[in-house]
Amino acid sequence: MGMNVGSGGSTRGRRALNAEINVTPFVDVMLVLLIIFMITATALQPGVEVNLPKAATSNLTVPKTTPLLVTVTKTGDIYISKTEIELEELTSKLLAIAGEGYEERIFLQGDTDAGYGDVLEVMTQMKNAGFTNIALVTDPKTRVEKGQ
Repeated sequence: MGMNVGSGGSTRGRRALNAEINVTPFVDVMLVLLIIFMITATALQPGVEVNLPKAATSNLTVPKTTPLLVTVTKTGDIYISKTEIELEELTSKLLAIAGEGYEERIFLQGDTDAGYGDVLEVMTQMKNAGFTNIALVTDPKTRVEKGQ
């Protein structure tokens, strides 16, 4: 009963070299990065920070493209995304951005303290320019109780 020492012919402890690339760790890292990107992309929606009115409504579906956002602040300033514009420029700027036949939804958000007339005038200008798919943005986090 002897032990075979040396290179006698037994390959029990040796393995052949594997020349294939293991892609599993690469796929895992890419999936984690994709999830992080998807979460941060929705949180970084461009726009001006305003105090939105509260309303008990259902949420709209998220558009496939970055939505066009028009904002009216409490001082009556008007923004397209983060660019401040004058009311007289609104129609021309929207047409320049959207072009003819814009079918996507345009989001209009107004500060709680913004004048009703200011928001209505912006909405009227948008409607007169041919943009009919306008959605008003509210704060869905809290429900409004009756009498408030």
